[in-house]
Amino acid sequence: MAQLAPHSRFNFVKGDIADKAIVDSLFTEHHPQRVVHLAAQAGVRHSLTHPEDYVQANLVGFLNILEACRHHDVKHLVFASSSSVYGANTHTPFSVHDNVDHPVSLYAATKKSNELMAHTYAHLYRLPTTGLRFFTVYGPWGRPDMALCMFVRKILADEPIDVFNEGHHSRDFTYIDDIVDAVVRVTDHVPQPDPDWSSEAPDPSSSLAPYRLYNIGNHSPVQLLDFIALIEKAVGREAKKKFLPLQPGDVPSTYADVTDLVEDIGFSPKTSIEDGIENFVAWYHEYYSSSKRPEPG
Repeated sequence: MAQLAPHSRFNFVKGDIADKAIVDSLFTEHHPQRVVHLAAQAGVRHSLTHPEDYVQANLVGFLNILEACRHHDVKHLVFASSSSVYGANTHTPFSVHDNVDHPVSLYAATKKSNELMAHTYAHLYRLPTTGLRFFTVYGPWGRPDMALCMFVRKILADEPIDVFNEGHHSRDFTYIDDIVDAVVRVTDHVPQPDPDWSSEAPDPSSSLAPYRLYNIGNHSPVQLLDFIALIEKAVGREAKKKFLPLQPGDVPSTYADVTDLVEDIGFSPKTSIEDGIENFVAWYHEYYSSSKRPEPG
């Protein structure tokens, strides 16, 4: 376990959440009151070829976090779920009140499992837990394997970009600043048992246990070809496009219903897709060009 020099209000510790000893030692040392768990093996396509990575990080690792929260009297656990849990559901906008029992990738299945595991701990041990279904997060410092980063790199290098589903995708792109705003607000909003919850007509989004689920999205899906056009405008050149069929594990569209989040914590996304892409491209040029860092492969 490697630890970097701490800042005044921040410590960084590098370790594997699937390593129970590391997780336990951190909780024993720092005694957190609230935990925001964002660590995971992410991505649909990688799960097709490396399923074991998802079992270790997203199931074993998450169990270690739950156990540590249980035994160290954590007052609120906030954890990252994913819009991918909606899977084969095509009823839009996606609502946290909808059934999500038909995932179409192992990644989605592990995130659905996280929600079930969290509810179990909320029920058995009264551990307040809130799951956040993120919708296509983008912006500066985004993952190199995400479409925005790959598209910008390839357009600048005059390489063709892969356009899956012949360009007929749509995604509810959510800018990182809006995500952070929502996460901070949710962390301060500790869930309580829902007195209106009924076991005869169970609502997946709440419970008689201290448990809640929320979508965090922009509530404004964007067609993939429109997304690419905005990137082309920000970059200042046209993309070479290679049109391909829908990939296994992908869904044609995502669209977040954020009504519950708005009502409960007053969240409202503020960043337009135009501004978000412009911000990312400006950051990309500064980070990779000005600093002479190698561009992501």
